[in-house]
Amino acid sequence: MSSSSRMKRIWERMRGNARRAMLLYSNREERGEAQRKSLPPGQRPQDILAVLLLTVGVAVVAFDAPTYPWLNSLPNEYRIAFRSFTDLGKADWILVSTGIPCLFLLALDGGRYAFRIRMAIGAVFTYAAFIFYSVAASGIVVLVLKWCLGRARPKLYEEVGPVHFDFLALNGKYTSFPSGHSTTVAALATALYFIFPAYRWLIVVSAFWLAFSRVMAGAHYPSDVIAGTLLGITFTFFTVRAMARRRIGFHIAENGNIVPNMTYVSAKASARAVWQVLRGQRGADRIVPGRTVTGEAD
Repeated sequence: MSSSSRMKRIWERMRGNARRAMLLYSNREERGEAQRKSLPPGQRPQDILAVLLLTVGVAVVAFDAPTYPWLNSLPNEYRIAFRSFTDLGKADWILVSTGIPCLFLLALDGGRYAFRIRMAIGAVFTYAAFIFYSVAASGIVVLVLKWCLGRARPKLYEEVGPVHFDFLALNGKYTSFPSGHSTTVAALATALYFIFPAYRWLIVVSAFWLAFSRVMAGAHYPSDVIAGTLLGITFTFFTVRAMARRRIGFHIAENGNIVPNMTYVSAKASARAVWQVLRGQRGADRIVPGRTVTGEAD
């Protein structure tokens, strides 16, 4: 088979798999509507907006103004230390590390593989696509907001102060609110929070320090970070809730919590099967009943 024919075949398979994934989601609209319940207090859009207005307002009044002078009073080593890892909040490495696996898995002929391998493929694709969408879509929203609102960054503190807005300035120096890094970190952390419930506290604490590093690095005011964090959390929460109502990757438990479909036992068994295939200890293809095995007597 020529390379062009092989690439065309892979492309057609990717299109077919993507189409089936979209059909799977759309065909569960009825199930999603059946699972729709009134949001409890604290999760309704108006409640989230109230929290946003309260926390951001308090931060603007109480924390933004003294933050820049306080940072300048600290030894420069503090700023250097936080700058060394603050770029982990950039979206590019997250989108690449989740987008490429999704494209690779779309090119596979999943039906030929054994059950545990198919389960691993489905889980990796679903959760990687979930992270990719949450980070990418929330990132687009925050980019539109920050370029429209035009809040001056902390480096302009001595020139214009901490609450200067120049709407539609379209200048990188006026893109402080909300924090894009914090939105990305919050979106990623919220996604991981639901995918790996056993590591929730570690995820939350790590995300806190990554988001806080934007303040310590002198790139954002506290209110910028709070707004970005709430935006990332909210966007990802409603995404995972929509998936859970359709039982795609997640489901809603009897107590109302959103939990992943793949349990620890299933994940461990699937990972073991993949590891055995990679080490050559077992085959990846599924066994079809009635297939003649080489070496068996007629």
